[in-house]
Amino acid sequence: MSVFRFFALFFSAFSLSVLISCSNQAPTPNAAAPASPMAQTNSSADHSSMQGGKPKININNAILSELDKLEAKLGVPALSNRIQASRPYAKVDELVSKNVITQAQFDQIKDMVTIEDIQLTGEAKDVDYMTKLGLMKGHLLVAKELLDLQKPDQAEPHIGHPVEEIYADVEDQLNERNIKEFKTSLIALQDTVKAGAKDANKVGTEFKTSVQAVDGAITALPETQRTSPEFVLQVINGLLDTANSEYGASIADGKIAQPIEYQDSRGFVLYAKELYTAISPQLSKDKAEANKTIQTTMADLVKVWSSVLPPAAPVKTPVEVSQMIKTIEQTAQKTTKSS
Repeated sequence: MSVFRFFALFFSAFSLSVLISCSNQAPTPNAAAPASPMAQTNSSADHSSMQGGKPKININNAILSELDKLEAKLGVPALSNRIQASRPYAKVDELVSKNVITQAQFDQIKDMVTIEDIQLTGEAKDVDYMTKLGLMKGHLLVAKELLDLQKPDQAEPHIGHPVEEIYADVEDQLNERNIKEFKTSLIALQDTVKAGAKDANKVGTEFKTSVQAVDGAITALPETQRTSPEFVLQVINGLLDTANSEYGASIADGKIAQPIEYQDSRGFVLYAKELYTAISPQLSKDKAEANKTIQTTMADLVKVWSSVLPPAAPVKTPVEVSQMIKTIEQTAQKTTKSS
C-alpha cells in the first residue's frame, strides 16, 4: 500500500467517525426549537415589540397617555386623538395612508409603534399594573386640587381619564388579582362633578371612595414588592416617562397651550415624588449618592409645576424637563442594576 493511499483511507475513516459521532449527539436546548411561551416569561415583551428596551406602543389599543409620547415626539397637537379616531390599523404605516401623519413624521416614530399585542409577564407585568394605577392616582391628585379651587369643570377631565382611558387597560389584571371593580365608583364621581359638584359632602365621599379603591388595588401587590426600592423605581420611571410626554404635548410656541396635559404631567410627577419619599430612607442606607441625586433632581422637577393652574409662561422648556427626568431615570436604572 502506498503512503498516499494509506493517508487517504485514514482520513476517510476519521471523517466517517466524526459524522457518526455528531449524528448521535442530542441537540442542545438552545438549538432544539424556538422558545416556548413558558420560556419567554422572564422577558417583559417579545423582542420584536421592544424599542430601546421599552415596549413599543400598540396604536390599536394604547391609552391616550401612551399615545401622547408620539405626540410629544413629533410636536403635533392633538395627534393622540387623531390616532385613536382612525383605529383600527392593519399595518403601522396606515398612519400615513389614513392621513394621520405624513411619511416624514412616520419615519421618525416607526420604531416606536406596533400593532402586535404585547404580553407582559412576571415582574414587568406587576410594574405595568402599578404604573397604570399610579397614573390614576396622578389624575385624581390634580382633580382634588382643582375641586378645592372650586373649578369642577377643570377637575372633571382628570376624573374622567382614569375611567375612560386607563381602567380598560388594567381591567384584566384587576380581575386576575380578584380586585372588586371600582369603575362604577369612578363614573359616579365623574357624573357628580360634571353636574357642577354642587354637594360638597357628596363629592368628598365619592372622591374618598374612588381613591380608596385605587389604593386597595395597589395593595393587592405583595408588601415586599411595594416597598422594594428596585421595584418602585421602575414604577417611578414609568410615571415620569409619561409625565415627560404630557408636558411636551402641553407646550406650543413657548406657551402652555394644553392646560389638561400640563395638569396631567403635574399629577404624575407629584405621585412619583410621593412614591420616592416612601423608599428614600431605605435607599439612602445602601445607595446614598444615588439617593441624593434623585432626591435633589426630583425636588427641582416638582418646581416646574408651581401651581395646578398653568403659569403664563413655562417654568422650564420640554428639553430641560426631559433632561431632569433622564437624570432620575438613568440614576434609578444604575441603582437597580447594581443591587
